[in-house]
Amino acid sequence: MDMDKKITITKIAIFQKKEIRKTIYNNEWWFVIADVILALTDSVQPDGYIKDMRRRDPELAEGWGQIATPLSIETAGGKQKLNCANTEGIFRIIQSVPSPKAEPFKRWLAKVGYERIKEIEDPELATKRTRMLYKLKGYSDDWIEKRMRGIAIREELTDEWKNRGVREQREYEILTAEISKATFGVTPSAYKKLKGLKRENLRDHMNDFELIFNMLGERATTEIHRNENSQGVSKLKSDAKDGGDIAGGARKKLEKRLGKSIVSKSNFLPSKKQVKKLK
Repeated sequence: MDMDKKITITKIAIFQKKEIRKTIYNNEWWFVIADVILALTDSVQPDGYIKDMRRRDPELAEGWGQIATPLSIETAGGKQKLNCANTEGIFRIIQSVPSPKAEPFKRWLAKVGYERIKEIEDPELATKRTRMLYKLKGYSDDWIEKRMRGIAIREELTDEWKNRGVREQREYEILTAEISKATFGVTPSAYKKLKGLKRENLRDHMNDFELIFNMLGERATTEIHRNENSQGVSKLKSDAKDGGDIAGGARKKLEKRLGKSIVSKSNFLPSKKQVKKLK
């Protein structure tokens, strides 16, 4: 994958109570086409609807390769390549969807695209919006502060990886798994299974200590890379284990003192009842 076309973690947008997965690619929002079709048509088989739509619209079928781009998206079964389209591509697809929801969706899509442009001009807006979303979900201010700091530390680390030779998404996953195994004794996928998660973001379900040790492992790894001017995936993988070992050692000492495990099966996301109380 060309890392100049940077892809971020999958985010979820909501249109009329329907989830639309989106990701950043070429510095703009790209939307999962099947999610858009589901939101506009309520089709139980959006992939089948897309095939029929392309058969009905030869022009759309001919230009499909320029509209649909397979991107790595979080799914219930892990990351998968799903066809996505940018705002321009989605507008073209909408032209072939005879739905009364099309016009409201166009306005919603334009608003989402405009928000992204403003966030590029002023990154602080994206940070404020993320804080607001966590607040609306019922997270405490203290937890949000840790989560936001963790996001910054993670981005700093992935930038280091990019600059030091990491190119493929799979390589990012391998390095992340090394830190997690050394820090918590489990890979991210095993950790999600432990917490009973599927497509949810693991870090959004960590408690304070889990977030803190996760940050320590990733921040230590970043500093090791810089201190040793590490290059290439093999050396970065060794550094990742060492950075995770530092956090893992601190975790084990605390667990020994507290007499309990820091690695928790609990799902830290507040219950729906808690969220309702805040509304």
